[in-house]
Amino acid sequence: MLQNLHVKNLALIEESEVDFTSGLNIMTGETGAGKSIIIGSVNLALGGKLPKEMLRENAPYGLVELTFSVEEGPIRQALEALEIYPEEDLLVLSRKITNGRSVFRINAETVPVSKARAAAALLIDIHGQHEHQALLQKKKHKNHLNILDSYAKNLLGKEKERLKASFEAYRSIQTELKSANLNVAEREREVSFLEYEVREIEDAKLHLGEDEQLEQDYFRMANSQKIMEALSHAHENTGGYSSATEQISYALKEISSVSEYDGALAGFYSQLMEIDSLLNDFNRDLAEYISDAAFDEETFAEVEQRLDLINHLKAKYGPSIEEVLEALQEKKDRLATLMDYDAYLSNLQQKFEEAKQEVETCSAAVSKIRKKASVTLTKAIRAQLKDLNFTNVSFSMKLERMDHFTANGYDDAEFLISTNTGESEKSLEKIASGGELSRIMLAIKTVLADIDAVETLIFDEIDTGISGRTAQMVSEKMNALGRSHQIICITHLPQIAAMADSHYLIEKSVENETTISTIRKLQDEDSVGELARMLGGVKITDTVLKNAKEMKELAANTKKTLGEL
Repeated sequence: MLQNLHVKNLALIEESEVDFTSGLNIMTGETGAGKSIIIGSVNLALGGKLPKEMLRENAPYGLVELTFSVEEGPIRQALEALEIYPEEDLLVLSRKITNGRSVFRINAETVPVSKARAAAALLIDIHGQHEHQALLQKKKHKNHLNILDSYAKNLLGKEKERLKASFEAYRSIQTELKSANLNVAEREREVSFLEYEVREIEDAKLHLGEDEQLEQDYFRMANSQKIMEALSHAHENTGGYSSATEQISYALKEISSVSEYDGALAGFYSQLMEIDSLLNDFNRDLAEYISDAAFDEETFAEVEQRLDLINHLKAKYGPSIEEVLEALQEKKDRLATLMDYDAYLSNLQQKFEEAKQEVETCSAAVSKIRKKASVTLTKAIRAQLKDLNFTNVSFSMKLERMDHFTANGYDDAEFLISTNTGESEKSLEKIASGGELSRIMLAIKTVLADIDAVETLIFDEIDTGISGRTAQMVSEKMNALGRSHQIICITHLPQIAAMADSHYLIEKSVENETTISTIRKLQDEDSVGELARMLGGVKITDTVLKNAKEMKELAANTKKTLGEL
């Protein structure tokens, strides 16, 4: 549930904060007061596009923070699958905008926008005017199919995963098949080039780790003169004339000459003897290394030439010997394919037919589930539409097969509606008005809400093109939806506002010659005053106030009655 919204330096909002409650949260205000800014701010936090004019003029930055309460359950499990962990059952999702750049954070940890959007999809669903229009999109009515799949997701889950995997395999083989049509001349050219490359790599007789050893040898040989000079000096200082060895020998004689006077001197003598023995071993090994490490120009040239060859192959076929050898095997496989090309094409065509049949089978299984689910979905939507004053509505879904496969199968789905008795069902774009579209989408959202784990639903422009009895029925539907979900709704209609469990006023004022918008929660008396404004316009008479009180009381009684049903 969305507990708190904090907005700073966005459009007309200097800084504003609001705590939401469970149930039906209604936001009202005069035209231009900034209602759209609230929804726009929430959209920003959820990863929406940033309009250039959204950041407040001369502000150093813009900020929007959403605080959600997340209890144990499927939403929390889904968040944890994204490695997002609520702290003390709270999750804070924020976006800070500075100089056109955005930083998203979840519980103070910076996250990519993709992760913020993934989290938002689990927590909140915003429904606005663009979604009404999305119902009318003609491009294969993809939105209609998505609605059906959302409704049937528990039934479709494994079948759609299987379909997706089979389609990916089908497309991969299809792509390979399209690129496999080489003519004889092209094949001969490729065979000739592959034979050259295979021969080039095989003639090198590469061994794993060879390049690393050669590089060590080359580095040692390239610096052999420095090495020999340093070792010769070391040998002179430890084993030559007036060297450390002679000095230790002299020291041993001195200690030996006085050891009979103090028994403790035997320990010093023993330690120095051990040092003398180690130094003699060191000098013997060092002399042996110097005699064996004679610089060989011919060997150095061979190492250098071998390294050049290996580096040339690595530059062409891969950054390591292992990858060069892998490339060799790939080229051998491709060469074998080209040498028996007819068999390869025949085998590939067979694989394609098998993959195509698998996609067909998976698509058919998904389509069968969809057809069955579409009947129950449209029946449920039809019942909701009747509650929304569609008295003679007929509503169904048409599923047709497309002439190609997609990762979603072969179904093309479209909702059909008739709002008058005796009229045949037609496409939504041919029949539905703006007010009807908003109610249709509300009916769909109500049906989906029963199976959707998302707790918070935001409605903007839900009252487009409706009034009177229809508005009252929409308000009752919103109230019913608010019993199972947190609803946040911006409305212009007093019938809907009267149903609020919590009523918020968005208002505009001028402070220090600057226009700002604020939002505050209204108590019962203030709520009645706002209803009166919505009813009466500029002049609020005693009669209008009385009507507002009656509307509020009627709404309370209706809520009580609906709650008892």
